[in-house]
Amino acid sequence: MSASNGVNVLRYSALFIGVFYGFFHQSTLTTQSRVAKMDREYERKENLIARAKAAWSQKSLSPEKKTAGGDIITDPNDSRFDLEAYLTVAMADEAKKD
Repeated sequence: MSASNGVNVLRYSALFIGVFYGFFHQSTLTTQSRVAKMDREYERKENLIARAKAAWSQKSLSPEKKTAGGDIITDPNDSRFDLEAYLTVAMADEAKKD
C-alpha cells in the first residue's frame, strides 16, 4: 500500500522546512561566531594600543615628573638610571638642608 498524496506532500514539506531551518540556523551561528571573533580581535588590539601608550608615556616622562613620585633610581649601573633626574633630586635635597 502506498501512502496517499497528502501524506507525501506533508512529509516532503516537513523535510524541506527542516533543511531550510538547518541552513538558516547554521548561517546564523556562523555569523555570530565571526562577529565574536572580530570583537575579540578588536579588544586585543585596543589592549595592545593601551599598553603601548602606557609604556610610551612612562618612557617619555620629564625628569620633574619622574622625581615627583620619589621613585628615582640611584644605582648608576641600572639600565633605567636617569642622571638628570638624580641630580635634580640631589640639588633639591641640598637646597632643603640649607
